[in-house]
Amino acid sequence: MSETRTQLTRDLPVEGRLASLDSATGWLNSDPLTIADLRGKVVLIDFWTYTCINWLRTLGYVRAWAERYEQEGLVVVGVHTPEFPFEREVENVRWAAKDMSVEYPIALDSDYGVWRAFDNHYWPAVYIADAEGRIRHHQFGEGAYAEQEQVVQQLLREAGRSVGDELVSVGDEGLEAQADWSTLQTPETYLGYEQGYSRVDGDRLGLNQWALSGDWTVEPGAAVLNAAGGQIRIRFHARDVHLVLRAQAPPVPFRVLLDGEPPGTAHGLDVDEDGRGKLVQPRLYQLIRQSGPIRDRTFEITFDAPGVEAYAFTFG
Repeated sequence: MSETRTQLTRDLPVEGRLASLDSATGWLNSDPLTIADLRGKVVLIDFWTYTCINWLRTLGYVRAWAERYEQEGLVVVGVHTPEFPFEREVENVRWAAKDMSVEYPIALDSDYGVWRAFDNHYWPAVYIADAEGRIRHHQFGEGAYAEQEQVVQQLLREAGRSVGDELVSVGDEGLEAQADWSTLQTPETYLGYEQGYSRVDGDRLGLNQWALSGDWTVEPGAAVLNAAGGQIRIRFHARDVHLVLRAQAPPVPFRVLLDGEPPGTAHGLDVDEDGRGKLVQPRLYQLIRQSGPIRDRTFEITFDAPGVEAYAFTFG
């Protein structure tokens, strides 16, 4: 499906030159690409990491642009710069790319070389370069999808391509569904001590506070479970609850409760109505997706085996 918008024609500043991709530690879906290879192409560089919910909500658009404009001279390059240690493992990224239908070229940036070359600081971040290799537009974070696509269209026209004014329309479902910004009141919450905050002891939780029960070790980047039966609780206000998890010895069964009860129809993609799920791949798990009025609620998850690494909650 597509939408039609008034054609955008405006002066786009030159923000710099397309930085080198030579420091990528590997490539998926493509042979290594150089600046010379990209000469004459409009290029969209998309910085991502596969557990990032903010990037996941942009993926439907980036994927659709790659498909629609490939024959017109657009090259989309996804630069995968890992946030969590397990995202440095090539096989994990390969699995995630296949699972998420990311079929355009992927530069693996495990050492942050490409990130530094672009002086980038964000997931997601998009840089759009013209056919002369000049960066003409950028977008940090989610949103502005129509503007980004109109920039692509304009740069393709500048390169002599004939493209229409229609804009892609993508599905709003699963992990790619846009956040319910009007009700989202709980921020991303890290569980390691380097970035963690709002952790409390005891049973009483205020909004956006979280607690551990059971035998856990809180490491710099994650809370690690030492014995079966460990639990994480958080008081939140949002439609969706996600949690980045890894199991040292998968699979690990788990159980989710919402205000002390099975989630029922509020269950996420990775649990059933009784709140039961299984930790297999190291990734982001969608545990709650509510419909109807959103209010303050208490989420809890209990793991049936040790060796779980819990990294961060995100919400939508």
